Amino acid sequence: MSRTPPSDDEPAGSLAPSQRRLQRPADFTGARLNRFSQVFLRHGLPGAVLGALCLTVPELRSLLAAALAGLTAAPERYLLTGLTIFGLLLGYAWLLDRRVDARRAGWILYLLAVSAWEEWVFRLAIPYYAGTDGAPLPSMAVASNVAFAAMHYFTLRWKWPWCLAALLGGLALSRQMAVHFDLALVIAFHWVATYLNTPRPPGGGGSGARPPR
Repeated sequence: MSRTPPSDDEPAGSLAPSQRRLQRPADFTGARLNRFSQVFLRHGLPGAVLGALCLTVPELRSLLAAALAGLTAAPERYLLTGLTIFGLLLGYAWLLDRRVDARRAGWILYLLAVSAWEEWVFRLAIPYYAGTDGAPLPSMAVASNVAFAAMHYFTLRWKWPWCLAALLGGLALSRQMAVHFDLALVIAFHWVATYLNTPRPPGGGGSGARPPR
């Protein structure tokens, strides 16, 4: 079976399979994101700044403290759970490529950090802060998740069906937040889901490493 040659904006081996599956070809938002530095500068760093700006609002700091009450009450339980998840994700990385290195472990931890700020901003800060001004929480949750999906379209250059999946997944996480009001819990859900969706870092991390069957 012949393979279509990579386009000029996608050098051979530059993208892991998950990134090739998710990203659009070059368009008005730019070329494909082939390197971790591009992903970080376009998505990770702006999101971290946005999360930090939310922390400057006193009402949001109080909201964050309330959503982390379970973690602060029993930190050892949450730490053990987090280490267990990390170990399981490392095991999944091993199954994919028959090796685990610092780069793959770092990608897992990076996705934890991304999951933390995305849940903080889009599932807690935006909808609940708007709700304190009288806006209906369900409507604000939908609006926040639409913004969440649109962000993936522009920053990570995802194809629209995957952005729709992000919207639906975000709504499910918003539901979990409404039921449990436990930010650490929804971060854990997000962490596992986003790693299973993008298990390899940009730059061909592990692509083709598995022996052919």
